[in-house]
Amino acid sequence: MPAIGVMLPAMKLENAVLSFALVSALGAGATVQAQTAAAASEHKSVRGTLIAVDTTLNALNMKTDDGKQVSWRFEKGVVGELAAFKPGDAVIVIYRQLGADKAVTAVAFPGATKTPVYVNTTSERVELFSSAMTDGVCKAAGAPADHNTIPVGGRAEAMGECWCCAPEGLTCAPANKTGVGKAFLTRCYN
Repeated sequence: MPAIGVMLPAMKLENAVLSFALVSALGAGATVQAQTAAAASEHKSVRGTLIAVDTTLNALNMKTDDGKQVSWRFEKGVVGELAAFKPGDAVIVIYRQLGADKAVTAVAFPGATKTPVYVNTTSERVELFSSAMTDGVCKAAGAPADHNTIPVGGRAEAMGECWCCAPEGLTCAPANKTGVGKAFLTRCYN
């Protein structure tokens, strides 16, 4: 089953347990159903600093650049990878807006590595595509893309300025800006 990325509003720990149960019961199914609409969804990101990784609730808590505290819930294996990072580290959550849902594609830690490294934390092999920018922006179509197949738990570098990931055997158009650091792929779309 692919990793789930669900944003939770900032809350006290005792309220987070109830929200976690509700997201587990309701949010996961809605997010999986929304995957079919992924091709038409918009790529977005939230930048900020890491507050904590909660391995009990399988959540990443962050303070956004505009001062909001938000939490994102992930599969246990993804949280295990994220737990290596420390409070105060820069973090970017890259997602697709699918109606009212936010489906996370990756969690990135800028500056964590000297090159753009992508780690596959999904439960299947994925295809990583990267290409040059066109007119200074990442466009959904344009320059030819470099390609790497990443096994489960594997990693690869993106050689271009833009990236995307797709399930094994499928393609995508690099529309996300590449950055120096480590990104954990949680869900890939074609």
